[in-house]
Amino acid sequence: MTPLLLAYLSVTALLVLTPGATTAVVVRQTLAGGHRTGLAAAFGAAAANATHASLAGLGLWVAVGRWPFVLSVIRLGGALYLAWLGVSSLRRVAQSWTLAPAVLDTDRQVSSAGADRPHRTAFLEAVGVNLLNPAIISFYLAVVPTFVPPNPPRGYYALLAVSHVSMAFACHSAWVMAFHGLRRIVARRDVGRTLDVLTGTAMLWLSWRVGAELLP
Repeated sequence: MTPLLLAYLSVTALLVLTPGATTAVVVRQTLAGGHRTGLAAAFGAAAANATHASLAGLGLWVAVGRWPFVLSVIRLGGALYLAWLGVSSLRRVAQSWTLAPAVLDTDRQVSSAGADRPHRTAFLEAVGVNLLNPAIISFYLAVVPTFVPPNPPRGYYALLAVSHVSMAFACHSAWVMAFHGLRRIVARRDVGRTLDVLTGTAMLWLSWRVGAELLP
């Protein structure tokens, strides 16, 4: 392993270990539907990362670098999507206060079986968040090229891309396994509401942070 590749792996590890919007989605889906639903979200994030890598390999993100307004549009879309997810979580909390306790208990039982959070929804939600994640776009625009040596061997970029995608998937899978054991605690109505408030607030904060970067 060359020093340049080792440095890339170190930087990539720091990136994937830092919790962000995608991590919040994976954790929320795990708490709501169990490890299978959480893994579906992890696979969705991996699919989006692979898409970013493919676009960068094809040179499309070079065009984004030349026309910054395109990246601004993507950032705005990501901020709005995160805001929608945050509002949805807070709205679910508000609706829960108007439901009878028996209905809430039934909903928790359904949630524990994973029936109310289909895997497809978890997958698509993670795909959407990660495709609109400006951090991943910037990673492939600015970080990856600096670790490509002159006259790289064949398949070198693919190695860098596969390393990032696989490391991110492993990290998200670890989050899934860690939070799957907490689902019995989350089944309590008060804890579930608190987590919905926390995740909703986190999504809105991330949305604000991404949106604030667009301001002059």
